[in-house]
Amino acid sequence: MRNSFTTYLSGTIVFILLFSYCSRPNEVLGRKNMERLMYDVYVAEALIDNDYTSFSTPERKEALINEVFKKHKTSQAQWDTSLSWYSDRIDLYLKMNDSVRARLKRTQADYDRLLSAENAILQSVSDRSKLSADIPKHYSFSEVNPKNGFRFKLDSTQIADRISDSLFVFSFDAIAVPPVMPNILTASLALEYKDSTIYLTDTIKGNRTYTLKGQKYIPVDTIFIKPNRNDSTSALTAQIDSIVIDTLRSIVGFVHIQDMLGIYRGIHLNRIFLGSENDSTYVQSSDSISIAETDKAPSPKPETLKLIDDDADTPASDKPGRSVRKKVAEQAATQ
Repeated sequence: MRNSFTTYLSGTIVFILLFSYCSRPNEVLGRKNMERLMYDVYVAEALIDNDYTSFSTPERKEALINEVFKKHKTSQAQWDTSLSWYSDRIDLYLKMNDSVRARLKRTQADYDRLLSAENAILQSVSDRSKLSADIPKHYSFSEVNPKNGFRFKLDSTQIADRISDSLFVFSFDAIAVPPVMPNILTASLALEYKDSTIYLTDTIKGNRTYTLKGQKYIPVDTIFIKPNRNDSTSALTAQIDSIVIDTLRSIVGFVHIQDMLGIYRGIHLNRIFLGSENDSTYVQSSDSISIAETDKAPSPKPETLKLIDDDADTPASDKPGRSVRKKVAEQAATQ
């Protein structure tokens, strides 16, 4: 009888302990919701780490994290409470962290492939042939438009039809850009001439008109040799003469957003225009980038956010989740 009572008591204690371990308070997020929030917080932290200029103050960093909480209909307090609760259950937390890390890796791979494909289009004639010459007059990064932007390509015939003068512009108005906008929305042109390619790029950071300026014809520095009559040795001297004109053969354009958080979907581009600078439909803006301001060197290959550290098994960022992850690691080491 006594043995039966002891067995019953032991079983009851084990049940109570298991129940207290697994029972989740109402203020703690469920596992799936917590994993989704952890993912977005880590991505937001990566944005902060990779774009110091946009997030140079604590207020700007906090604003981005608060946008993530707003997206998930939660708060900093509930995030802290949930993270603390899960971190006290180290096995469960580590499984959740592994799941989030695997998703971050998949996301990073997807964006790397996307950027590689866009870079290939800029470099490969065969890939460019797949692009349309259609340029929208308006474009919205909205929830109903899952695309990350648009791209286009004009050949020499289409350039002649659209651009009547030597100087031309690609411009648009950006509307509803958030006050704190990371470097994730860019506009680019690749201008391919017979002997060179010029790249123009601008980053959309605020509500204004953006303009990229180009030329249909550019002078090419030609080196020729002629005798130097003032030299007693009659040595040949190299001189430079700009007499050869290089003609624009194609234009490849991109407007692309890298919004892994999905919180920058209210931005609109209006009055999108590509044509002659003196066209009556174009209103010139003082904010522009022209060929004269570039060095004619290929632009650097676009880079995606670094979501995963190469030398660590934790997400790349260190901010809101770092202290808890450190605490979890210390707990794991003692068990």
